[in-house]
Amino acid sequence: MSKRELILLALDESPALRLMERALRAADYETAIVHEQNGLAKALDESSPSLLLIGETFGGENGIEVAAAQLDRFPTLPILLFAEKDTTGTIKAVLKAGLSGYLYPPLKTDEIVDAVKRSLARAGHLGDWIRREVKRTTSSLEKRASISEAEKTRLESIIANLEDGVIVLDDQKKIILINRAACTAFGLETAALAGQPIESLVSNDDLHVMLAKSEGSAVKYYEINFDDGRVFNAQHTPIPKIGSAITMQDITYLKRLDQMKNDFVHTVSHDLRSPLTAVIGYAELIERVGPVNEQQKEFIHRVKGSVQSITTLVNDLLDLGRLEAGFDARRELVQVEDVLQYSLGLFESLIRKKNIHLYQNIANDLPPLRANPIRIRQMIDNLIGNAIKYTPDGGEIRVLILAEDNQIILEVTDTGPGIPREEQSKIFDKFYRASNVTNDTKGTGLGLAIVKSIVDSHHGRVWVESVVNHGASFFVVLPAYEQKET
Repeated sequence: MSKRELILLALDESPALRLMERALRAADYETAIVHEQNGLAKALDESSPSLLLIGETFGGENGIEVAAAQLDRFPTLPILLFAEKDTTGTIKAVLKAGLSGYLYPPLKTDEIVDAVKRSLARAGHLGDWIRREVKRTTSSLEKRASISEAEKTRLESIIANLEDGVIVLDDQKKIILINRAACTAFGLETAALAGQPIESLVSNDDLHVMLAKSEGSAVKYYEINFDDGRVFNAQHTPIPKIGSAITMQDITYLKRLDQMKNDFVHTVSHDLRSPLTAVIGYAELIERVGPVNEQQKEFIHRVKGSVQSITTLVNDLLDLGRLEAGFDARRELVQVEDVLQYSLGLFESLIRKKNIHLYQNIANDLPPLRANPIRIRQMIDNLIGNAIKYTPDGGEIRVLILAEDNQIILEVTDTGPGIPREEQSKIFDKFYRASNVTNDTKGTGLGLAIVKSIVDSHHGRVWVESVVNHGASFFVVLPAYEQKET
């Protein structure tokens, strides 16, 4: 009698957990349940489960981060995420972490079993090969060098029909094995590729950048783009004493769906501007054509406020659409400290009104940026505006700018409510607002998404560090302009 496959359920106690356990047991799987991280680590070490199913929140921690940490230890372990709801942000986070997929309510028993079967089938081809065949037949560099042609052919046949692209490289980045899916993706002939350097065979710039970035560590998520519009999600994982493995999944359809959504939002936003302008114009004219009472004045004031809020949202959507479409080619030399002082001048009255203590630490002789000054000001306005919005009356805001290693570093720190740790990875998503933000705090949920798009378009990085009830610090790193010697 064959041994039943073990499914490890890393979920907090809930009706969903019990439903999954019953469904998997009915499908003849063995199940084990853990509720905290120490138990999870112990179970993975001792029981070698076939699949891990983890909650979006697990033991008070971010389930995706916990899963990613386990993938560092067990790169071939298939992992499914049980999400609280189906969102674009969840899809991106799952892809970025390298998980096998995700489930979300409402759950049906057949959907649970089907998702597990699909992940196990995929792992049966790729995971088993990497964990067993490669380990058994190439346990050392000496053994790898002595692999016979027959053994190589047998190993190649294991991965030849995988839908995902698989490339195995030695430590000199020469091809050991490559399957048909990877050859098709890069337009290569399948014959006589073993032993050839991957970088001389493939001219794709994204692949070269990924290999360069992963010199010291694995790259879990990277996009490889092709001229014909195809997009692949790729992972580059070191294999001790062998070299490394590249796996690729075609995510072109996900990119197209995201583009269709963005195009729709941009079109609707653009078409809303004219009627909104008309509404605000006629609201301004009402008092000029005849007397109105106090109640009518209040109604007019509320109409203006509501239209202004919608107009702000539309403008933010249009700005974000232009940034994502790449319509941001303007570049000139910009002194970021000058832009900061201009922005602080605009917020001066609001800072005084809330009695906020502003502390500045601006380094001397900062190098310029080669950037779009309008976008840099918009980025700083959003960061400073957010800090003022969430800092309570009498609080503090600290702004720091310094230069280090040909980079400009900007830090904006507030003393607001902070951002929960499990939500910090989502804070730059469109329309996302932290769960501890009160309903009376106005905002479109697009400010930080715009900040990230601006930073990305200038080849920089942005991140947040925060502890709940102890404020938040936003960091932006942008490349400084380097004068070329002639």
